[in-house]
Amino acid sequence: MEGRTPGAQTLLGILGFFLLWITAQAQMKIPPETVQQWASVISVQLREVSTKYSGSLLLQKKLKDVEPIVKIVELNGDDLVKDYSDEIERMLGSKMKSVKRLAESAEDADLYHEYNATLEFDYYNAMLINTADDDGNPVELGGDFPLEENEHFNNLLVNTQQSNIQVPTNVYNKDPNILNAIYNSEALNDVFIGNFQKDPTLTWQFFGSSTGFFRIYPGIKWTPDANGVAAFDCRNRNWYIQAATSPKDIIIMVDISGSMKGLKMTIAKHTINTILDTLGENDFVNVIAYTDYVRYVEPCFKGTLVQADLDNREHFKLLVDELHVKGEAKIKNAMKESFKILNEARANGQGSMCNQAIMLITDGAMEDFESVFQEFNWPERRVRVFTYLIGREMTFAQNTKWIACNNKGYYTHISTLADVQENVMEYLHVLSRPMVINHDHDIIWTEAYMDTVLPNTKELFATKAQSLLLMTSVAMPVFSKKKETLSHGILLGVVGSDIPLMEVMKLAPRYMLGAHGYAFLITNNGYILAHPDLRPLYKDGKKLKPKPNYNSVDLSEVEWEDTEELLRTAMVKGETGKSSLNVRASVDKGKRPLYLINDYFYTNIDETPFSFGMVLTKGHGRLMFMGNVSVEEGLHDLTSPDLSIASEWTYCETDIDPAHRKYSQLQAAIRYLLGKEPDLECDEVLLQQTLFDAVVTAPLEAYWNALMLNDRVEPGIETAFLGTRAGLMRIIRYAGVESRVAKKFLTPSDKDNLFTMDHFPLWYRLAVENTPGSFFYYPVMDKGVQFVIATTSVTVSSEGKTAMAGAIGLQLSLDWFEKKIWDITKQPSDTDCSNIEGVCPLNCDSFDLNCYVVDNNGFILLSKERGEVGQFFGEIDGSVMASLIKMGMYKKVSLFDYQAMCKNSHHHASSARPLLSPFYGLAAILKWLFSNALMFLLDFNLCGLWHSDYFVDAKAGYHTSHKQKKVEALQPCDTSYPGFMYDYSIKEANSLIKCGRCQKMFVVQQIPNSNLVLVVTQADCDCSRQYGPILLNPKEIKYNATVKCNRMKSQKVRRRPESCHSYHPKENAKECGGAANIFLSLFLFSSSLLFSSLLHCWT
Repeated sequence: MEGRTPGAQTLLGILGFFLLWITAQAQMKIPPETVQQWASVISVQLREVSTKYSGSLLLQKKLKDVEPIVKIVELNGDDLVKDYSDEIERMLGSKMKSVKRLAESAEDADLYHEYNATLEFDYYNAMLINTADDDGNPVELGGDFPLEENEHFNNLLVNTQQSNIQVPTNVYNKDPNILNAIYNSEALNDVFIGNFQKDPTLTWQFFGSSTGFFRIYPGIKWTPDANGVAAFDCRNRNWYIQAATSPKDIIIMVDISGSMKGLKMTIAKHTINTILDTLGENDFVNVIAYTDYVRYVEPCFKGTLVQADLDNREHFKLLVDELHVKGEAKIKNAMKESFKILNEARANGQGSMCNQAIMLITDGAMEDFESVFQEFNWPERRVRVFTYLIGREMTFAQNTKWIACNNKGYYTHISTLADVQENVMEYLHVLSRPMVINHDHDIIWTEAYMDTVLPNTKELFATKAQSLLLMTSVAMPVFSKKKETLSHGILLGVVGSDIPLMEVMKLAPRYMLGAHGYAFLITNNGYILAHPDLRPLYKDGKKLKPKPNYNSVDLSEVEWEDTEELLRTAMVKGETGKSSLNVRASVDKGKRPLYLINDYFYTNIDETPFSFGMVLTKGHGRLMFMGNVSVEEGLHDLTSPDLSIASEWTYCETDIDPAHRKYSQLQAAIRYLLGKEPDLECDEVLLQQTLFDAVVTAPLEAYWNALMLNDRVEPGIETAFLGTRAGLMRIIRYAGVESRVAKKFLTPSDKDNLFTMDHFPLWYRLAVENTPGSFFYYPVMDKGVQFVIATTSVTVSSEGKTAMAGAIGLQLSLDWFEKKIWDITKQPSDTDCSNIEGVCPLNCDSFDLNCYVVDNNGFILLSKERGEVGQFFGEIDGSVMASLIKMGMYKKVSLFDYQAMCKNSHHHASSARPLLSPFYGLAAILKWLFSNALMFLLDFNLCGLWHSDYFVDAKAGYHTSHKQKKVEALQPCDTSYPGFMYDYSIKEANSLIKCGRCQKMFVVQQIPNSNLVLVVTQADCDCSRQYGPILLNPKEIKYNATVKCNRMKSQKVRRRPESCHSYHPKENAKECGGAANIFLSLFLFSSSLLFSSLLHCWT
């Protein structure tokens, strides 16, 4: 000791002090009893304010008073699903009758019309109406066409007295065939108007002609694209293609030999894509590329057919874009492979089990391939072969045409990109022959789609519930009935009408289904038509856009708890029944998980490919109370200024009589009840319940107004509100619009907090899943505006049953909430600390403490840092959240989103990589070397001297397919993400977290009679190195190549369309396209064979 230097003694002293400081830090104690006391005071004061200014106790008392006169009924799901499906059948049946009348009229008009090659006929061209030339005169085919805004047609300018004509830019609008067909279709005008008068709920009616024009009612002004082009061709639309043909299995065979270089390959790719666009979810397809060997464009799909849904079609297009030419064409093996696929599918009961066809895309067929047809297709000729001769050279035209003509197909010659569309469409008319000859008028229904053609689609995206933007079309083919052309099977076109799915879903009233109940529709393929959880749009920057696969979302991707797909299978098969599932639902944009027991009821919709399903949640979702008051008493309260009803619900049908369309739902209901509009069709049950709710909730209006007049309402208490199952709402604004923080809350644009077609308000859904009378608090972040909602449910009991009557709540500013909590969590300096072990006095505003109020899903309502409000607590303090999860105070819930959009940062050229390609990188290098060498040699092919296509500059096409520009696009994906739920049985927790050199103390205390906890943590012990943040960010579920392959080619249970027209003995198959006299040039044929042999040697 004596030998120590003064310096060493000083150092030891410093070290000792440092150790004492660390010990003091590690041993900092936050007294749990203090935090518990704070939580109790917070509970009392929040409850006092919430009950007083919401009026929840008064409303509950009023409901208690009426219990002797109410009746609680348990909803019978079996009866409801039958009633609603019957209503839907009646509605859709009415649309089918309208379409049948159109088809009959169109066929009769054609029957009595004599073709006139010199016909001159002016019609209203939708692109040219109301357009003047430079001299102010109407342009040809234009003229004055009156238009006026019509609410029934989404406030578009329309003419309900006249239809008009849209002609694609690539179709000559005064062609004699066009003029004769338009003249014929004039007869549809009166039928359009008559249909609309018989059924005023009809929307767009139309006729798509096989010649290319489109007659639409009511008439509109057609808006071209940015380049002034009318690209819309009705023959490309799903309703046209489905009505014109039966389901089909298609093998597309494309020649990628060296002779297909340059423009030819560009045309061939466009031809493949155009064929793919003619396929739908009832069709099956595969694409084979061939040279001297057979190559599947997607190796995963080898030897099979895959459903031609949107995902698979787009996948094929990406892969086709990557095709490169090389080698010599050997058609025989590819043709054999194609026949084998189709024959096996038919033998095994796979695919469409209807039409089968091979599409051969080539610049020439030189081999002897007759033996292939003898082995696989003759004499029955079950598989049609359509041939597309690419390029300007006609050397092999005769051979190519022979293939088609001897296999009941059709031959076309495509020399330019502009030729592709018209020539591809020919195969549809050939496939339609058996149906046309037999005069089978099959009615078809399309899958869900968005009409992106109409001018105000973008506005609708912003104002309508996403799942209700969609529509379906009902369509029917129109045939020539002339006897002299019967065997030709001439398809005149397709008539149809659009049905907004919102109108269909209105027939399953929202109020009957309850807060978490809903109705939905699916197709025979299991795809969603309408479902409240369907999200067809995504945000790309600031724009809302349709997702690429929005109309091929499977039921199993929305009802993902149906892991065995028992519900899906039963519905797809068109069965009637019911089932029950324990589900992890979520609300508030998926952030807040809920455990529900859903009862599913389902049945088919006759004469359609659709199935209807309905969900009632067990418990309060199945119970509904019915009250009864006089119309006079109810009307008095229904006209209160603070009262509104759900504007998207149907209390009265205002769309039947045009004179009623000017009324809001509340105006229509009042006029009906007053007897001023006795012709209105109204929901008597809903109106009666609305009247009863208006009477029971009426005292709240006086109560709220009295508070405003007699009490000094604290600044920050902004809005009180209530809602009932009947869609009735009452609102009082305690704060003026100037001083109110939450200016958007409960305004018409605040869809999340209103009764809509898709859902009950968020505050209502959260309230009914919590203890009645106990307030549920949650933060709201809306474009930088922060506030707090307090909500609770109210009930009514009768004969031993208790039903939810509604929800009532309060909206508070964050300033008010902060002031209230910070005042409570501050011990004065003269606090008696004698019996307290730990820090005393304890203050949340102390620099060494962090205090939070956190809700039952882990979201922050209060923090010293305002920017943290609304965030997940685990993101802010991962160490404490991890401890609470470990203690069981918060439980993790795994959630999934099978409609997500993920960033896909990639090089464009590699985006279409085949699924099964482990050596893709090496193969790509070799492919580049060989293909460029081959291209060099091909440039010297003497055939190029007369193949004029080789002189076309193909640089643009080459660079387009190879550019390596990095893009960050969004693409459909599957994601998983966590949610968290508080275990109310654990009321408190405290612990020390070891974080390197310090220990962090925290105390968590439940705030009684609420869904909140108070969290107090030590601020000066940083645990971020040891504990990272706990994030709620969704993670993409990555599938390996094998799994991805199996998912894409797997064929889920589906119901095939009932009708199939693939054969008729009277069909005239001799009409197989091309010029009648094409003679084979022996010189050219021999020369081609010679150079083909040379090419083979080089490659």
